[in-house]
Amino acid sequence: MAAEALLSLSLSLGILISLCSADWNILSSQRTRNGVKISLKNYCEGWRMNVELHNIREFEVVPEECVNYVGKYMKSTQYRVDSERAIEECIMYLSTSCSLKRDGRDAWIFDIDDTMLSTVPYYKKHQYGGEKLNVTSLEEWMSKAKAPALEHSLNLFNEIKARGIQIVLVSSRREHLRSATIDNLVNVGFHGWSSLVLRGPEDELKGVQSYKAEVRKKLVSAGYRIWGILGDQYSSIQGLPSAKRTFKLPNPLYYIS
Repeated sequence: MAAEALLSLSLSLGILISLCSADWNILSSQRTRNGVKISLKNYCEGWRMNVELHNIREFEVVPEECVNYVGKYMKSTQYRVDSERAIEECIMYLSTSCSLKRDGRDAWIFDIDDTMLSTVPYYKKHQYGGEKLNVTSLEEWMSKAKAPALEHSLNLFNEIKARGIQIVLVSSRREHLRSATIDNLVNVGFHGWSSLVLRGPEDELKGVQSYKAEVRKKLVSAGYRIWGILGDQYSSIQGLPSAKRTFKLPNPLYYIS
């Protein structure tokens, strides 16, 4: 009887310690300098903001405690406002700072996933980034060509096309998804780009940033002036040669290097 009581007490203490530890990790340790506790929403907003600032890198999953927050953000008015503001800045730059030559060598680069096409429907079924990425599963979803357009990016795409700028799509999608990618883009309203660059077998061992920088190097060597890049990952806009300006859309769902 005494042994059973001791076992019960040990289990209760273990559960209590575990709960206290969990509370300390997420909330109790998150305090301002004046000692005021920060809510879970504050904590997750801070995490998301630091992803966008590129202070948090190389994360494989969204923190479990922030999955619901990230899901709500990706469906929110705030996400649309944040994205549309980035597009407004692109158009302002185009209107005030681009001295286009109009010789067929003015270029703008777009990423595809979560820049032109939304993967939110896929990630909705996978805890909004809370599950470790399964590439096979994601590519199977991409092959169905059902991703919706990001309307703000479609507006920018059409604005750039109307100005006579060559639009180059550079994606980390693999070459075997070319047909599905083209079908998806056209079906949701994107058409009239100059070229679509996907990863071939020779690019498999390269990091995304290196692969995309090499694409830009080839464009510059061919005489193109890259006025801008729009992407949702830093790996799409960093590396040399770069564009004259780069613009990043918000995306706390995943990190690609």
